[in-house]
Amino acid sequence: MAVSTTKETEAPEVPGGARHRPVIESRSIDYVPLAERHGKVWHLFPVWFAGDAHLATIATGAIGVALGGNLIWTAIAIVLGNALGTFFMAFHSTQGPQLGLPQMVQSRPQFGFVGALLVWIVALVTYIGYTAFNQVLVGSTMDHLADTPPSVSYIAYAVIGIVLAVVGYDFIHKASRWLTYLTGAGLAVFSVGIVVVAPFSADQLDLSAFTLAPFLIQLFHAAVYQLSWSIYVSDYSRYLPPTVGVRSSFWWTYLGAGFGGAWMMLVGAVAAGLFPKLGLVDAVVSAGDQLFSGFGVVLLLLSVIPLFTIGTLNFYGGSLTLLSSIDSVKRIPLTLGTRIATLVVLGVVSTALAFSANDDFLTTFGDFLIVLGYLFTPWTAVNLIDFYVVRRGRYSIREIFNPRGIYGRWNWRGLTAYGVGFVSMLPFAVIGDMEGPLAHWVKGADVTMLVGLAVSSLLYLMLCRSLDIDAERAVIASADAGLDPDHAGHQADTGHHA
Repeated sequence: MAVSTTKETEAPEVPGGARHRPVIESRSIDYVPLAERHGKVWHLFPVWFAGDAHLATIATGAIGVALGGNLIWTAIAIVLGNALGTFFMAFHSTQGPQLGLPQMVQSRPQFGFVGALLVWIVALVTYIGYTAFNQVLVGSTMDHLADTPPSVSYIAYAVIGIVLAVVGYDFIHKASRWLTYLTGAGLAVFSVGIVVVAPFSADQLDLSAFTLAPFLIQLFHAAVYQLSWSIYVSDYSRYLPPTVGVRSSFWWTYLGAGFGGAWMMLVGAVAAGLFPKLGLVDAVVSAGDQLFSGFGVVLLLLSVIPLFTIGTLNFYGGSLTLLSSIDSVKRIPLTLGTRIATLVVLGVVSTALAFSANDDFLTTFGDFLIVLGYLFTPWTAVNLIDFYVVRRGRYSIREIFNPRGIYGRWNWRGLTAYGVGFVSMLPFAVIGDMEGPLAHWVKGADVTMLVGLAVSSLLYLMLCRSLDIDAERAVIASADAGLDPDHAGHQADTGHHA
């Protein structure tokens, strides 16, 4: 499978594929044949814009101000952090059209058929944790707006997310487009209005009032927040044909996630800057009311509605990851029934976690997500270096699903690079009040992402020097022969063996 770099950006509708797609998605972790590929590459923009444009993103943007930074430097940190973290996330998106596989299944060539369980378990914890986190946010918001008992919101959130995830890929894309139009319009009104009203103090806009620690902490929180999407991203591009190319799928993802994330984080920074003594929900409402009375509630609702979209993404991606994990231990039929069963399991666990949340849950969970960010940074490095530098996009789809295949059960190269990369981050780690021994060098800012990316990438490259790529490609050509018999001509043109 060679990476296609054609500039074509529109995916042709395939006879027998796009016109006759079932309402409920039937596939899960299995390969999407070329005959079923469909969609337009620009559809990636609204998926990731809507995926980022919600209340949890607002909370991330308020961190710098809460730590004592002023508004202008917090805004700069938010923009730079989003630009950095989304860069790596968007490169994962391009893997979907090239391989036709969900994101986490693609870890098997780097870590092994069983070894990939290491990152899948971390991914599952992330999916469940984020879902519970969002359930708590929705519960507290609906309690604030309509006196709805949080328990009702928790259950409703899970049920809606599971139902939408069952419908699957196409519905997620369509819903994301409508949400992008809706939230984009609301954000535009707020952004223009708040500038016109201009309620900011001179101190909040003073470029000379730079404080290093809040700036760096905000920058890297924004970057890691965007990087955390890496475990999802090609799940929602894998039905596109490889002819969309790497450049177009990268940029539509990068712009969607980058704009959605940065814009929503800036709303959080503005709300925190204007009303530093209020809680998140009250600050958002008060900031919106600066334009005119009642707009604050509208702004809050516009930030809550997309939480249901991200809930669907979490359930959908979590189901694919749970199925991948089970498949590594015991082969199971990849049916709609098994997909629904995994969704229900995820819903029950996340809802139970939300019900058990106490007053310190959001703070404690925020620290927990930092640890998960540490765990995914070396995975991102290994996965991207393998795809773009070592194997250059050439993989065997059949061997990825073969427990005794060319990728092995345990891949010592990927596991070693991952482990060493993670350990190298710990001296710089900052988790709540705990700091690694070298964190004081950077004034308590969390730069572990840069350390982990660099160490894991360089070590994996060095370890792969002994990998016989030519012999592997000969096996790939034989193993995947006839996988897409109706599109043999296309395979010959692009080198896409899947």
